[in-house]
Amino acid sequence: MRRDEVTDAAWERIAPLSPVSAGRGDRWKDHRQVLNAIVWKLRTGAPWRDIPDRYGSWKTAHERLRRWSADGTWDRILDHVQVHDDAIGEIEWTFHVDSTVVRAHQHAAGARKPGTAKKGALGRPRGPGIAIPAVAGEAIGRSRGGLSSKIHLAVDGRGRPMAVRLTEGQAGDNPQLLPLLDDVRVARPGRGRPRKRPDRVVADKAYSHLSTRIALRRRGIAVTIPERSDQLARRAAKGSAGGRPPAFDAAIYRQRNLVERCFNRLKQFRAIATRYAKRAVLYRALLTLAATLIWLT
Repeated sequence: MRRDEVTDAAWERIAPLSPVSAGRGDRWKDHRQVLNAIVWKLRTGAPWRDIPDRYGSWKTAHERLRRWSADGTWDRILDHVQVHDDAIGEIEWTFHVDSTVVRAHQHAAGARKPGTAKKGALGRPRGPGIAIPAVAGEAIGRSRGGLSSKIHLAVDGRGRPMAVRLTEGQAGDNPQLLPLLDDVRVARPGRGRPRKRPDRVVADKAYSHLSTRIALRRRGIAVTIPERSDQLARRAAKGSAGGRPPAFDAAIYRQRNLVERCFNRLKQFRAIATRYAKRAVLYRALLTLAATLIWLT
């Protein structure tokens, strides 16, 4: 087993979730060999055609990534890992939320844009066996650094990914907060609804909007978000009519670096640090696989 391959312990958790049949009575080629090929691509960021011969055909690896993106296999694997850790009390339900911009390589540009594409963020598929809809522009936009995509991430109190969404690089952070939380669904062993709501959300000033605070309060979620300077000045100008400032715990806010550290771990995978994939669904699949590997290490 090489450094850039799936460990035996990780494969023991992933293997039971791998589809048995490829359709029409055919069987998949060795899942572990193909998964190692995808992980090699994920870690190095090299072109698909440069995948070493020991992992088999690069076309098989690319097709497996595409098909398991369409049928939701990657998300089911991540869900399974989260459910297992939640059952043994390993998930801390204080979420830290932030975003980061990744530069899109010139190879990521030029994807054909379907006429039926939807515009918006690319999040979790809404059910098993349902293909993820295409996104107008393939979640590539223009920020100060040029062509880019933005990763929106929510991590638990131990800095592990709970949900990830993908938008164009110039997209705002705050509009993606509630959809990001809606993507969290951790099933419980046995009967009962999956858990969706954290106990608290910790975020920076980009998420300091009154509508966001009200929406989180209605969901019964505590908020630790500092106010922006213009909001402070506006309340001060109103005097007593400006009302009380929202509750803010500086000690809790100091833990917000957990999400930054998770971004650093994700960007250790070079295919994440720079986007080479043309299709947003494939780039998000690589993100989901990287998040799963973080949970398993």
